[in-house]
Formats: sequence, structure tokens, C-alpha cells
Amino acid sequence: MTPSDDRARPRTGWAVTALSLGTLLNPLNSSMIAVALVPLQHDFGVDVTAVTWVITSFYLASAAGQPLMGRLADRFGPRRLFLFGMVVVALACAVTPFSGSFAAVCAGRVALAIGTATAFPSAIAMLRPLAAQSGVGTPRLLGRIQIANTSGAAIGPVLGGALVTFLGWQAIFWVNVPLAALTFVGVQLFAPRDAERARTPLSRTLAESDIPGILLFVATLTSLLVFLLDLHPQPLWWLLPVCVVAAGLFVWRELRSTHPFLDLRLLAANRRLLMVYLCFAIFNVVYYSAFFGLPQYLQTHDGYSAGAAGLLMFPLAAVTIVVTPLAARAIESIGLRPTLLSGAVALVAGAALLAVAAITPAPWAVLLLTAALGIPYCVVSIAMNQALYSSARPEDSGVAAGIFQTSRYVGAIVATTVLGLLFSGGTTASSWLTAVTVATALAVVHLALLVFVRPRSPRAEQPAAA
Repeated sequence: MTPSDDRARPRTGWAVTALSLGTLLNPLNSSMIAVALVPLQHDFGVDVTAVTWVITSFYLASAAGQPLMGRLADRFGPRRLFLFGMVVVALACAVTPFSGSFAAVCAGRVALAIGTATAFPSAIAMLRPLAAQSGVGTPRLLGRIQIANTSGAAIGPVLGGALVTFLGWQAIFWVNVPLAALTFVGVQLFAPRDAERARTPLSRTLAESDIPGILLFVATLTSLLVFLLDLHPQPLWWLLPVCVVAAGLFVWRELRSTHPFLDLRLLAANRRLLMVYLCFAIFNVVYYSAFFGLPQYLQTHDGYSAGAAGLLMFPLAAVTIVVTPLAARAIESIGLRPTLLSGAVALVAGAALLAVAAITPAPWAVLLLTAALGIPYCVVSIAMNQALYSSARPEDSGVAAGIFQTSRYVGAIVATTVLGLLFSGGTTASSWLTAVTVATALAVVHLALLVFVRPRSPRAEQPAAA
């Protein structure tokens, strides 16, 4: 190790810390909102179906924004785009709490999603120069960012519950302002500067970003979601042909585009990879059904405060932080497939155990439920990430990772939509049991599908798991 390596490593450590904090903001904000749904309902006078749009709008913007921001990072430089994203986050979260309407809150969530969507693709792009200047392997640096992402989603309800209890729902926006400022300063001081890039016309960049494909993707999902969420009292039947036409145009566009938003040809040519996406989307439907549904049920049906509901989700965060490194080692020692199947079995058990909340809302019972849910969350998450890298061709790894993130958001959107439909008649023990039944059935489907997921041996890719 040279003296320059000794000097570079502390700087790299601070840079990775700042990048991790920035990438944490997206999963953190996706989960903090879980305990704020009931207060938002009361403050704005919206029903349980309408309030789900504060979640859905965030995921729609994230699903479309991540691949687009990755391409903009290539065009303008990842460091520059990362800093711009933190400015957007700070401004959006400073203004949104003063909104006078629920629609404005949803718009603020969209801006927050776009700002945080710049972080992950930009951070990944900066890992290579960081590894080169410090001598630390890229997989190790990536592992630190992955742990921050996993932990961020898990601690969201705990932090959100405390903020909503003492400061109101507005605080889940305000807390992002200092976090974004700290991230901005850290990246500004320690992250590697962007390399010189050939000047590419903005029109070419936008053309290669497949803006029409993104708009058609959002139009397809939005029209379908509005139709499902407005089934009562009178369905908006005209939205069905709109959804079908938008979906058809989306497929036509993606098959003809040389730079598609979602590479459908890649999926058709790699069935193993397609199965990974399908399983990961179903896993996220199960997980987010519990993640958003349980706090809402505890507050509405059992009278828990937002803070108490958030604290009852704490075992999920604690288990995630402890078990994630163990799951990575399990992949190395016993293999990817046994680890993935074990996590899927635990997911079925965890989903079924959620029915206990309808029998007894006692804190000790809920704590056990959230702890049981934490095990499959971290095991399946890290194993599915490894399955992605094992199934994708090296030359397709970038676009494959982008579609993987999109499948996560689609799963979360489906979960919030299902909860909105099931809770539209009231958040009761009966509706909760129905939600648990749906989640458990999907967990069984997830396990059955994994029988057909046969990624290549991870032995050659163990650093990625570590």
C-alpha cells in the first residue's frame, strides 16, 4: 500500500458515506409515509382509497425516473446530477409541508421521488473512480451502499412514527432538508469530479432517454390504477380502453426503439432474467402489503398512534441490519438457490403470521410479527440481487439493474392498490384478514415460481454478494 493509498482511503470513506446517505433517501421516504397515511386522511378529508396516491405517485415517479436519471448522469456527469438531485429534494421538502391541498402533497412527493432518483444511478457511476483512487474493491463499496438502502427502508416507519407523533406529518418532509444538505456538502467535498465528456446535443440525449416510452409506461399504469381505485361507486369504464391502447403503444414503441426504456427484447431473450423480475415484483407486493397495511390497520382499527405504530415496526429494522450480512455469507457458504428458497419459505410463514394481528393487537404480538417479516425481507432482497447479476449477461448488467428497480416499484404500486381496494369499505379485522390471505397466497406463488429460477452458480460472483 502506497502513502497515496493511505491518504485516499479516508477521503473515499467519507465519499461513500455521503453517497450512501443520498441513496438512502429514496427507500427512507418510500417507507416513512406508511405511518402518515391516517393523519393525512384526517387533515385533508380524503378516504383510504385516495390517500394511497401519496404512495403511488412516489413510486410511479421513481419507476420512470431511475432509468432516465441514469442516462442523464452519463450525459451531464454523475456528481453534477447527484448534487442537482439533492437541491431538488431540499426545495421540494421545504415547500410541500405548506401545501393547502392533498394534490399538492402528491406533487411534492413526485418532486421528492425525482430528486432522490438521481442518487442511486449516480452513486453507482462514481464507484469505479472511488475504487481506483483508494484501492478498495468496487464490490465492497457497493455492499456498503446496498446495506444503507436496505436499512433505510426498514427504519422508515420508526423514524416516521416519531416525527409524525411529535411534529406532524409535515416533519417527514422537513427531515429531508438537513439530510439532503449534509449529502450535498459531503459529495461536493469528497466525491470524485466528473470526467470531461464530449458535448452531446440535448435533443440526442432526450431521444436516447425514450421519453415517449416513459410517458406511455406511466399512462398505462396510471389509467389502470385510477380505474381500480375508483371502482366504487361508479367504475370509470372509459379508462380500460385508454389503458389497453397505451399498453399496446408502449410495447410497439419499446420493440422499435434503439434505446428503449424497458428492453422487452432483452426480457424475451432471457427467460431466467424475466423470472427473476417476476418473482421480485411478487415479493414486493407481499412485503409492501404488510409494510403499508399493518401500520394503517393498527392506527385505524386498534387506536395506536403513529409513533406507537412506527415503534412496533422497529424489529423489522433491527432484524434487517443483523441478518443482511448473515444472508450474504449464506449465499457464499451454502449457495444462492438454497438461500433464496429458505427466504421464500420464511416469506410464506411471515405473511401467514400477520393474521395474528386480527386476533390480538397486543404490542408483544405485533413486535413478533414485524421481527418475523424482517427475516425474509433481507434474505430474499439480497438473494434476488445476486440472482439478477447471475442471470443477466455482463453487457446487459446496466439495463438489467434498471428494470430490476422498476419491478420493485411496480410491486409496491400493486400492493398499495390492493390495500386501497380492500380497505375502501373500512379498515376492519375482516378486511385485514382478506389482505393477509392475498399476501400469503402470493407468497406461495412466489415460492412456487422460484422452483423455475435457476441462476448460474454464484461462486465466481461472491464479491458481489459480500
